[in-house]
Amino acid sequence: MYVVDGIAYAGEKEKPIKVISVRPLDDYRLWIRFSTGETKIFDCTKLFEFPVFKRLKDKDVFNNVYVDYGIPVWCDGEIDYCPNALYENSVAV
Repeated sequence: MYVVDGIAYAGEKEKPIKVISVRPLDDYRLWIRFSTGETKIFDCTKLFEFPVFKRLKDKDVFNNVYVDYGIPVWCDGEIDYCPNALYENSVAV
């Protein structure tokens, strides 16, 4: 049992998924190791349709990805992507 904002919930609280490490791969893909111990590949090309991610089309920008507090970021934190979304939309290695 756990309590959040004065409300008691049954079971164990799920730990948030975090990115432990990330490496850029060819064709705008990311190799990602998650806090669950799993390793997956994420295809970033589907993100390019959103204006905030268009800068990642520049290979130099894309290749400078790093992990900051469990989140993959680019451009000194100006661009980031949700670890849960990465986990759910990536393919296991």
